[in-house]
Parts: sequence; C-alpha cells; structure tokens
Amino acid sequence: RDSFGRRAMEDADYFEGSAAEWGNEADGGAQDDEDGEGEDDAEVQQECLKKFSTPDYIMEPSIFNTLKRYFQAGGSPENVIQLLSENYTAVAQTVNLLAEWLIQTGTLATNDLESLLLTHLLATPAWLEQMIAHTTWRDLFYKLAEAHPDCLMLNFTVKLISDAGYQGEITSVSTACQQLEVFSRVLRTSLATILDGGEENLEKNLPEFAKMVCHGEHTYLFAQSMMSILAQEEQGGSAVRRIAQEVQRYAHEKGHDASQITLALGTAASYPRACQALGAMLSKGALNPADITVLFKMFTSMDPPPVELIRVPAFLDLFMQSLFKPGAKINQDHKHKYIHILAYAASVVEMWKKNKRVSINKDELKSTSKAIETVHNLCCNENKGASELVAELSTLYQCIRFPVVAMGVLKWVDWTVSEPRYFQLQTDHTPVHLALLDEISTCHQLLHPQVLQLLVKLFETEHSQLDVMEQLELKKTLLDRMVHLLSRGYVLPVVSYIRKCLEKLDTDISLIRYFVTEVLDVIAPPYTSDFVQLFLPILENESIAGTIKTEGEHDPVTEFIAHCKSNFIVMN
Repeated sequence: RDSFGRRAMEDADYFEGSAAEWGNEADGGAQDDEDGEGEDDAEVQQECLKKFSTPDYIMEPSIFNTLKRYFQAGGSPENVIQLLSENYTAVAQTVNLLAEWLIQTGTLATNDLESLLLTHLLATPAWLEQMIAHTTWRDLFYKLAEAHPDCLMLNFTVKLISDAGYQGEITSVSTACQQLEVFSRVLRTSLATILDGGEENLEKNLPEFAKMVCHGEHTYLFAQSMMSILAQEEQGGSAVRRIAQEVQRYAHEKGHDASQITLALGTAASYPRACQALGAMLSKGALNPADITVLFKMFTSMDPPPVELIRVPAFLDLFMQSLFKPGAKINQDHKHKYIHILAYAASVVEMWKKNKRVSINKDELKSTSKAIETVHNLCCNENKGASELVAELSTLYQCIRFPVVAMGVLKWVDWTVSEPRYFQLQTDHTPVHLALLDEISTCHQLLHPQVLQLLVKLFETEHSQLDVMEQLELKKTLLDRMVHLLSRGYVLPVVSYIRKCLEKLDTDISLIRYFVTEVLDVIAPPYTSDFVQLFLPILENESIAGTIKTEGEHDPVTEFIAHCKSNFIVMN
C-alpha cells in the first residue's frame, strides 16, 4: 500500500510540474471560454474539485481533461495533489497484487485467471449481441455513437456491429472514423459498392464516401494510400484512380490543401524540383510563370519525368482557368509553356514495365498544342464577337475533336453564358455557344454528364431580364440541346431530369409537351425497359398526352403507348 501511495505522489508531482504548461494555455483557454460557454471560473474549479474527491479518480480516463479545465480556470496545483493523494485507494492495483499473490502461492493458476477474466470481464454481454442483431437497435447505436464519439462502450458496440458483418450500414462519418479496424472495413465495403455500380452508382455514393475519407488527415492519408496501391492493379486500377481523384477534388472544394499528400503518393517524390513547383501552385490555387518554367524545362528535356506527375485534376483545372476563362490574363512570353504542359499531359502516352519506362509516344503532342493555341486565341480574344465566332465555327469544330480542347470549350461556354446579360444580347435562335455544346456532345461521350449539368443549370436559372415569351423560347432552345444529348446516347439521365420536372410541378407544362414531341420524333423501337419505365408515365399524364395526340393514322403517342404495352410489363 505504501508503494501505491508513493506512486500516487509521483503522479501528483507530475501533474504539478505540468500545471505550468497547461497554465500557459490558460489565456487562450480563458478566451475560448469567453467566446464559448462563458463558464464561471469558480464554478469550474468547484466542479473539478468535486471529481478529484472521488475514490481513485487519478485512475479515470478523464483525469487529464479535468486537470486541464481546472488549471485553465486558475485552480491551485496543491489542492489537486492533496485530493488525488487522499482519495487514492488503489482498487485496481490491489486486485492485481492479490492475483499475483494467488498465482505465486499456487492457489490460482495463470490459465484459471485468464479464463476467469475472459468469462466475467471480457465476454460480450448476451443482451448486446441480441440487440445488434436487429436493424432498429443498430440504427440507435449509430445515432448514439455519432452524438457521443468519445464513449468507449459505444465505440466497442460499433466494432461488434462491424465484426458481425454490418459495416455496409455504417455511413455515419464520425462513427466510421473512430477506429482504424472499423474504418478500414467500411472503406473496403464502400469502395467495392462504388466500383460495382458504374458511373451512376459513383455519382450516388461518392459524396458520402468522400465526406468519410476527408473526415481528418489520418483518414484521408490512409484511404488515399490504399487507393494508390489499388490503382496500380491492371484490372480495375483506372477506376480506383478515378475515385481517388474525385476525392481529391472534393477535399479541394471543401478548402482542404491535400496537395502534399497527393504528390507524396505519386511519383513526384523522385523529382524534388517538380514536386516543389507543383506543390506551390496547387497550394495557392494559381499558376505562375516561374514554376511553369521549371516544369516546361523538365518536360522538354531528353528524359522527362513521368507524364502522370502533371495529370493531377486540380492542376489541370488551373490550366482551364488560365487558358479558357474569359478575361483571364496570361503572360504572352510564357503562354507557349502553359500550352505545351497542358498538351503534354493530355496527349503523351507512356508504356511502363517493372517501374521502368520502356517507351514514350509524343505523336499527338504537336497537333494538340496547335489546337489548344487556336481555340485560346479565338475564345479569349475580347475583340471577337458572336458573328466573328460563327465565321470560325468550322475551325472550332475541328479543334473540339481533341478531348482537352472540348473540355476547355465547355468551361469557356459555361463561364460565358452564365453572365447575366448574355442571353439578353443574343438575337439568334440558337446562340453559337449553345451550338458548340451540340458538337461536344457528338464527339465526346465522357463529357455528356458535364454538358447536361450545364444545360440543367441554365434551364433552372431565372432569366429575369427577358420577358415571358423570350424565357419560354430560351428554355425550348435548351430542351433542344437536351434532346440532341439524348440522341447521342445519354438517354436515361436526360429523361430522368424531365420526369422530375413533371413530378415537382415547377416547370411550364408546355415545355414538357415540347420535349415529349421532340423525343418522339427521334426515337424508334426497340426500346429498353429502363427507358419505357421512365418515359411512358410522362406520356400517360393527361396534361401531356391529351394535348399532343394527332388526328389521323399516324399518332406517335398512341403508337408508342401501344408498342410498350404489347412488349413490356409496365409498372407505375
């Protein structure tokens, strides 16, 4: 017992020595209190002293937090030492000592003690196992764990739930991130779910997945490290790399600078000068001639770094802003360097074997650079109006065939038509910028989601500067672009959006009828069941079908409905 007392005094001396350190934080802590809960220092001290007076409080996990609060409130170290020492009864240490004595005297074998502890102290309560077998109780535990992330019992329960195979249910960010073992299981399950479901499943599950990964630096680093390893696999590696890049974009949009982690997990570490230049630009969110010059020299050398070094989505986005955003200023003496690096990232193909580059193909580098430069000069020339652009349409169409140029033009169109006065100044039925969207849709299937996203944004924007009839005509023009997008293979997302417009009752019904009429003009059997399930309810709506049916032998509405009912089991 004397040895326990000395141990308690040693701990008390430690706390007294640390009091000064915590006291140094007291000024900041006091300020936090004033800004936060505004607790009275005397009340805080009394509350802490009451806890110090309880038996064996020095052994409680919360001792350090309580000590910190006490010292920040101006408490005296002497009181702490006295109360903790006087109330130290050493129950846990006494049990350990008795167990050692029993083992030494042969009264209790080590195996017996282990069995006893496992049976009475470490076994999972039967009632808890029964509770986690039911969805309702599991949902309750998730909510409680979210509200009380520091509760050891709840964290233990979440681990039990994960061990039982229900990790797919753990979507709560805080709950999933408390324990590495649970987080790794949830990460694995979530990643498998996204990979198995294709693009549509990615859009549905990515926000929650990215939120979980970006919970903290430790979860972000762990998840990105795992995905970096998986991305090197031949089968499915590119899909994992895409997910990792989408998570990087999410982190960037949320204001987190994860550039150093991104570079560390890639090949940048082997190229310190490139890594420094890239890191500086990514951290600042802007390109600059000095760092671009460093990269330009490296990527025009005889032995350039791996192309994947500059294939960072956030980095490529900076080129879009510098080369295609209206009004963006770029140093003319360095413009060719910007164009070269972007073209290099977009067109160069490398072959690697056992971490060694065996070939590098630059056949499309020159033509890609030329296309980027041509479109940059056309789109970012403030002296060129819509009429001048119409005269250059054939040139623009040729350049749009390059994917990187198509993305740049799409960004440029978005920035241009989003100006409040843009449509007010247009006289053409189909402005040239919207016509360019049709060409992008025709040439690049992978850009279909971004094109639809832009069209939806414009369709839902209130163009108050236009009168009612002009607004209707503009929306019809946008619907024409959606129908063209549908005709190029992006069917279900387009029809799904119009279906939602009808269900929400926030769109002029004449526009829905216009869309239906246009679609019926471009479609023909056979139809997929997914398309029928989406499109048929729109047609069968009385406010739609009753007004667009035509008299005579050829009635596209009646023909479509009849075809569907004779070939499909239609479900509402």
